[in-house]
Amino acid sequence: MRRLADLLPETAAALGLQEELRLSRAMASWDRLVAELVPAAVGATHLLAIQPTTLVVSAAAPIVAQELRLQASELLRAFERTPGGCRLLELRVVVRRPGSDRPSGAPRLPR
Repeated sequence: MRRLADLLPETAAALGLQEELRLSRAMASWDRLVAELVPAAVGATHLLAIQPTTLVVSAAAPIVAQELRLQASELLRAFERTPGGCRLLELRVVVRRPGSDRPSGAPRLPR
């Protein structure tokens, strides 16, 4: 008998969905980190993209963006240690009000 969580990577690879699984883990990791380190921002920030050296996230209001920027170093260090996370050098915060248009294309992870 095997745990379902142990089967997911193999199944994702068989279906060609490794990138989507990695992105899903990174998004869940971001949400958990925000809940732990910046609880006032829970529900007001989302991971948009992971570029080669930059984590790009949204903030629902300028005050949320400012708090994320103040905690950027700690958030990036913690993100590196989480499942689905990786080492990044910069946190870029984009203010986007809920319901506003998101950038075209799906978020991406570095390879």
